Amino acid sequence: MIFYDCATAPSPRRARIFLAEKGVPHETVPIDLRTGEQMSAAYQAINPQCTVPALRTPEGLVLTDNAAIAAYLEASYPNPPLLGVSATDKADIASMNWRVEFEGLMAIAEALRNSTPAMVNRALPGPHNYAQIPDLAARGLLRVQHFMDMLDAHLAHREFVAAEQISVADISAVVAVDFARVVRIKPSEQHVNLLRWRAAMALRPAFA
Repeated sequence: MIFYDCATAPSPRRARIFLAEKGVPHETVPIDLRTGEQMSAAYQAINPQCTVPALRTPEGLVLTDNAAIAAYLEASYPNPPLLGVSATDKADIASMNWRVEFEGLMAIAEALRNSTPAMVNRALPGPHNYAQIPDLAARGLLRVQHFMDMLDAHLAHREFVAAEQISVADISAVVAVDFARVVRIKPSEQHVNLLRWRAAMALRPAFA
């Protein structure tokens, strides 16, 4: 199994934590996003979408998004379960993971990619160039603040984000909370539930 990674990017970090929690043996190939290696002909031959992460399975299949990588690893390495076991737990985890992606990760990306000078004409990842829209950056910052408030309220009296177990929803949420620092937003002292949960997640080796 070959994992195409970038140590500084949030999306591959999600897959990297998932692999670590599962204890899946794999080879790691770093892709340097700062130099645009993801746009190179060599990497496009692996992943035409020019994104990381990517995971080449022993069967030769190349998975190029976190949803597919998580689904494959969960089916291939069912223990420990990170997508839930019962029908209700699976639904709860999937629902919260989507909320974290939409309200957190996508909002941060919206703010970052539409404001950072280094990402002019790179407002969206992938092989095509898209112009920045400053109004989307402002909206993204507001959405990130709302995400922090939502997650804090959700974590009141909860040890985990969903289904009373460590799951992909916790992985996505940790990455989102940490990634928000790139747009100068982080949990405040008022986010007591979020800070408690994040401190507990930091004790797990996979999240290092």
